[in-house]
Amino acid sequence: MPEVIGVRFREAGKIYYFDPTGFEDLKVGAYVVVNTARGEDVGQVIVAPRQVANDEVVGQLKGILRRAELWDLLQMQHFRDQEEQALEKCRQKIAEHGLPMKVIKAEYNFDGSRLVFYFTAEKRVDFRKLVKELAQTFRSRIELKQVGVRDEAKMIGELGRCGRPLCCASFLCEFNPVSIKMAKQQDLPLSPMEISGICGRLLCCLAYEDDYYAEVKKRLPKVGDVVVTPHGSGKVTGINVLKETLNVELDSEATIEITAEELKTDEEPISRRRRRRRRRS
Repeated sequence: MPEVIGVRFREAGKIYYFDPTGFEDLKVGAYVVVNTARGEDVGQVIVAPRQVANDEVVGQLKGILRRAELWDLLQMQHFRDQEEQALEKCRQKIAEHGLPMKVIKAEYNFDGSRLVFYFTAEKRVDFRKLVKELAQTFRSRIELKQVGVRDEAKMIGELGRCGRPLCCASFLCEFNPVSIKMAKQQDLPLSPMEISGICGRLLCCLAYEDDYYAEVKKRLPKVGDVVVTPHGSGKVTGINVLKETLNVELDSEATIEITAEELKTDEEPISRRRRRRRRRS
C-alpha cells in the first residue's frame, strides 16, 4: 500500500495525492510547493501522510518540492487579488473579438507565471488570437479551459434553493453521479423545478440520504402491501422513511400510523403470500 499526502489548491477543490517522502512530518494545514501538470504551485495539506489502497492512486505519484515559505504565500495572495481584474480585462477582449463565449473565472498560479481562464460556450470557439493578446497583456502563460454548467456553478458560488451556499462551492471536492431514481426513492416530486439546482442539473444533495432511504425501504413493507397490526389487518397507504413508520388503512376504513416493530412479524404480509401463490401457479 503506497503512502500519500493529500493536497488541495483551491477551496472545495479536488484533493490530489503526492509522495510524502522526506516530508512525513507535515501536518494538516501546512502549505507546500509541488509540481503539477501545469507547473509549480502552492497547495495546502488536507490529508496527512497515510497509506491508501493501490486503486486509489492513479499514475505515478509526484513528490513534494519543498515547504512553502512566507514569500510564496505572499506571492500567491498578491496574484489571487489580481484575478478579478484579469477576469474583467479578458471579458473586454472577448467583446472586442466578438467571440461567442462566457468567461467565468480567472486563476493565477502562486507566482503569476500561468493564468487560466475558465469559460462556457455552446460550440467550439477559435480563440487563438485572443490567447496571443492575453499573453501580451498579462506577460504570463495563458490557458483557456472550457467547463460545463456544474463547474460554472461551483466556480461562481451563489446560494442554493435551500438558502445555504452551494454544496459544490463550499465543501464538495468532486461531483458524484446523481440520478432521477434517487428522487423517486425519496418520494420527491419529479418536477425539474423542484429537484434541480441553479446549474439546471439534478440536486447534488439527492445523493446524501439515498443509501438510508434504500436501507429503510428494504426493511419496510411496500405501499399496497396488506399487513397485520395489533388493530387488525389493513393496507399500507404510505411510508415515512425518516420516522420509519407506516400509514395503514384498516379493514374498518380507519387509518393509523404504526412502526414496523408493531407489525405482527409471525405472519407474512397477506399480499406477498398472494403474489407467491400466483408465481407458483
